[in-house]
Amino acid sequence: MSDAQFFDLVRSQLERELIADFGEIADGHLQVYASEVPRLSVLLFKVLIESDSQPRRVLAADLTTNPNLLTQRREYLAVNRRLIESGGTVQRLFIGWAEDLARESYAQSLTQLINHHRALGVQCGIAVRDRLRAEQAVDFVVVSGAAVLVEEEQGDADYTHGRSSVYFKQVDRWTGRFESIWSHGADSAPFVLQSYEAVVRPMLDAGVWDAARVRAAVSEL
Repeated sequence: MSDAQFFDLVRSQLERELIADFGEIADGHLQVYASEVPRLSVLLFKVLIESDSQPRRVLAADLTTNPNLLTQRREYLAVNRRLIESGGTVQRLFIGWAEDLARESYAQSLTQLINHHRALGVQCGIAVRDRLRAEQAVDFVVVSGAAVLVEEEQGDADYTHGRSSVYFKQVDRWTGRFESIWSHGADSAPFVLQSYEAVVRPMLDAGVWDAARVRAAVSEL
């Protein structure tokens, strides 16, 4: 396991809550379906908060097809805040299609979502999905160096569909994948977000949307 102590804490918590097939987790892999995904996401955060695992950080890549969905996960957002207040960090990468980023309604929802996350203390960035390789355009959350939650079949707003896996081995390759997208300097995801916001926020505030200008700006991100 990448972090044996973290793994043991998660396994004992799952055994108490009886929400998984524990024959599978013994091999360092746990598959979860639909309604279990939000609970498991929160559990991973809580274990990190309560354990001695290092680093105390979460790296989250989100395929943001509908920004409004993330604002509905109140318990998940609350545990993000708890981790940050306890001295941890959360970096969240919102991955959107260029066509979506150029739409006024999407931009409005995305900037509101970013406002919410920043208020929690989350470090935010964006990436244009059209420019990512297939293995980069994945929904995943890296918890410390201990576990990664990977969405393998995208769920819906009610979590009646969807499938995800948690891996407790070879977590470092997912950390590397995240960092390759997040990057540094002028190419970093926070800087890309800053460039995007510099164009769309004044338009949204003024209620005047220049679609051609936004499309041109997105093409340069």
